[in-house]
Amino acid sequence: MEYRLKTPVSREELAKLRAGDMVYLSGEIYTARDAAHKRMTECLDRGEPLPFEIRDSVIYYVGPTPEPPGRVIGSAGPTTSGRMDAYSPRLLDLGQKIMIGKGMRSREVIEAMVRNGAVYLAAMGGAGAVMSACVKSARVVCWEDLGCEAVRLLEVEDMPLTVAIDSRGGNIYESGPAAYLESLKGGK
Repeated sequence: MEYRLKTPVSREELAKLRAGDMVYLSGEIYTARDAAHKRMTECLDRGEPLPFEIRDSVIYYVGPTPEPPGRVIGSAGPTTSGRMDAYSPRLLDLGQKIMIGKGMRSREVIEAMVRNGAVYLAAMGGAGAVMSACVKSARVVCWEDLGCEAVRLLEVEDMPLTVAIDSRGGNIYESGPAAYLESLKGGK
């Protein structure tokens, strides 16, 4: 199936998605990589509020390159999501609804997604220019000292994504290889 979603996305809208579905996402999303996730955790550990609203948020695991003349952002391809696995369950429990990145996620993250009705969307790895073309505006929200890893608020339009793990735990990293192996049996 194919879906067009606009942030904020409701839990009911997310519940319709299945692993393997195509999503074109529009609206506001945040960027955050390893260093920003570490800072978020440090804020929470000190009992401080995060400098942006985590409830119903979308976080794209990206550290964009500097914007060339005439563009709002440079290359914006996803980073490996597993590096955020230590932080993600806590953020999901605080209300984060969508994660965007590339690669498999840990069992703990998937359990937190199911518990909270969240989804993990895969962005095209190696296609940073394609992904950046969907970004209509970008501004630093916090931790500018982190450079490309500062948290930014992006306004995106029709960002092409694939549902990698749905809110029920359906997982293309498991079902895809299993389907392929099954297809090999049928060919013998």
